[in-house]
Amino acid sequence: MNLHQLRTEHGSTNKEKRLGRGEASGKGGTSTKGNKGGQSRTGYKSKRSHEGGQMPIQRRLPKRGFTNVHREEYKVFNLGQIDPLLEKYELKDFSIETLYANGLIGRTDKIKILGNGELKAKLVFKVNAVSEKAKAAIEATGGSVELLVK
Repeated sequence: MNLHQLRTEHGSTNKEKRLGRGEASGKGGTSTKGNKGGQSRTGYKSKRSHEGGQMPIQRRLPKRGFTNVHREEYKVFNLGQIDPLLEKYELKDFSIETLYANGLIGRTDKIKILGNGELKAKLVFKVNAVSEKAKAAIEATGGSVELLVK
């Protein structure tokens, strides 16, 4: 068999529906779009949330909650993540400046240390927040925590 001998399976392809090519075609006149109205016009495109006059979903559902404008978001580091970062980036201390210089945080990010995992290295931490468990673990290894002004 050669490429020029290949044929599609019977019934797997259909001819294109040719609209507006005379009444005898069965799809002339209004070209299957009905009479008048926006949907029969050229360039018609329905709006994304339009439900045809039905009350839209965003108006049917009740409002919930609020956004706290004073929320403070932190980039969180667990103690278990710190030793691999020290090896990979050869960090001498764990501060905002060194993390930003290595591309681990953004310029305006705040850092919080949480106590999940183990810490082996003796380090100086200069961060915005630290949990009690993490602070105890850091001081147990001989390190220190310096909290920066928020």
